[in-house]
Amino acid sequence: MPDIGQIHRNEYELERDRSIHVVLAEAPGRIHFLGEQGVPESGFFLSAAIDRYIKVAVNMRKDNSFRFYAADIGERKRSTLVNLKYRREDRWANYLKTAIFLFTELGYPMKGLNFSFCGNIPQNIGLASSVAIETAAAAALRSLLRVQISDMDLAEKLHETHLDLFGASASLADYMVCLLARKDQFMVMDISGTEVKKIKSPLSRFRILLVDSRVPRMGTESELFSRRADTLRGLELLSEKHEGADFKDFVSTDLLESLGDFPEQIRRRSMHIVEEIHRVRDACDALQRSDLASLAKIIFHSHESLRDLYEISCPEIDWLVKRAQEIEGAAGSRMTGIGFGGCTYTIIRRELVEEYKNRLEEYERIFGFRPVIYEVKLATGARVISERKGAYANTAD
Repeated sequence: MPDIGQIHRNEYELERDRSIHVVLAEAPGRIHFLGEQGVPESGFFLSAAIDRYIKVAVNMRKDNSFRFYAADIGERKRSTLVNLKYRREDRWANYLKTAIFLFTELGYPMKGLNFSFCGNIPQNIGLASSVAIETAAAAALRSLLRVQISDMDLAEKLHETHLDLFGASASLADYMVCLLARKDQFMVMDISGTEVKKIKSPLSRFRILLVDSRVPRMGTESELFSRRADTLRGLELLSEKHEGADFKDFVSTDLLESLGDFPEQIRRRSMHIVEEIHRVRDACDALQRSDLASLAKIIFHSHESLRDLYEISCPEIDWLVKRAQEIEGAAGSRMTGIGFGGCTYTIIRRELVEEYKNRLEEYERIFGFRPVIYEVKLATGARVISERKGAYANTAD
């Protein structure tokens, strides 16, 4: 990845003034291994950060201007505190604005700021690159402004600020992973109580492969809205029979009895969510016991449920998962992200990586898209990587 420290110095001509306080921070992408779909406000997730990052550099200006530089694409944006708001044409800069808004809302006055950022998180395949931009910027500003706020509180504030600025909510789980993750650990998260359990990974002999299907997503918003509406309706129907009901309160047999004559589509969506909650719990137990055979079954069953009950998979994604399922030594494969294309993850023994890649050679001939494969590791959450005056080194590059 490029040296964001040197890029920032050059962009804002900081070399000659060694008194300028500059902070560099990074935040990772993430994978939700299980639990991604459903009711975000009461979700139950098995997740981890990955070793792909957004890196941000920031320093204070003497005027009231905010300058934003996206080093990977050579684009620049600007704003002021008075005009600081969501603007569609500002695209990526809106994520940096989220961090500024957060600290101004907390009562920390500031004048102008210079921001630069770059990253190597693959885009548009469900790895939360936009959340990583917001979180890296917030981590850098927390250090620059000397703000005392915990990682959990920062995650919740970022989640709230994103909703205020964009008018749409991201997942609190994304911010929690981005800030609370630790190297070689899985996170089990109950969003309703913001509870986090960390489990040391038993995958030292395995590799995690992300496969971008390259399937273009078109017209998926209405389908996703429909799934969300079905899920909420299912919860409403359950609440009519069981006041204050939550999907976590049910096992599958209870749900079948409770839903009774409810519409089949709503029942299927609700069944997926209830069963997925139990899969997260079972996967947690399997990881703690290093029972990777059970883990594989859980993950494969989760994908089948996404395909058959929640209905957000597609033939290309199913084909990629099936190729992994054929290999003895794969500890699971499943789609990740919003669905209807996007990305799969596969956990596979390291000596079988090339065999799996070889099996994917037919994919382009069959579907007309060339898949892109990334190998990733479980990583640590957001952190400051350098904080110096004047000339400084990007110690993490």
